[in-house]
Amino acid sequence: MTSLDRPVKPDPYDLLPPLPSFTVTSDDVTEGQRLNVAQAHDGGNTSPQLSWSGAPDGTKSYTITCFDPDAPTPSGFWHWVLVDVPPDVTSLPAGIGAADAELPGRAFHVRNDYGTKDFGGAAPPPGDQVHRYYFVVHAVAEESLGVDDSVSPAVVSFNLVFKSLARGVLKGTYQH
Repeated sequence: MTSLDRPVKPDPYDLLPPLPSFTVTSDDVTEGQRLNVAQAHDGGNTSPQLSWSGAPDGTKSYTITCFDPDAPTPSGFWHWVLVDVPPDVTSLPAGIGAADAELPGRAFHVRNDYGTKDFGGAAPPPGDQVHRYYFVVHAVAEESLGVDDSVSPAVVSFNLVFKSLARGVLKGTYQH
């Protein structure tokens, strides 16, 4: 059997150019605490409720992502990518990450690393280290990020480096 022992990866956002931050809160995710089973892939597989405040003036849209840097891959694992959320939206209800959910305005999902265009819950391998799940709201300086739903999460992330004004981060954890 292969051992999954390995160093803990750094905070992925510490590796990007710094940006101002703003506040992200949730009824379902508590900073630094274990995610509810509802947010687990083998549980409810439900995107959490998220709210945010303090985004900078000039924000013209938002992109919401969930990323696990602790997956046993060189590139981590993208669980959720929601693009082009209108600037007047400052809260998303639990479950809006479902493939059949009615999204606000022109918002759309990009496929996650499960290969689906929705929220895919936490699923660290049994016995692996604690995984961190970064729920990030990116304040974007343009009405559209300029991508479509056929791109990868890496392409979305690349565009966010150049088009984000600020980001708010809320981090949960999960371990089987």
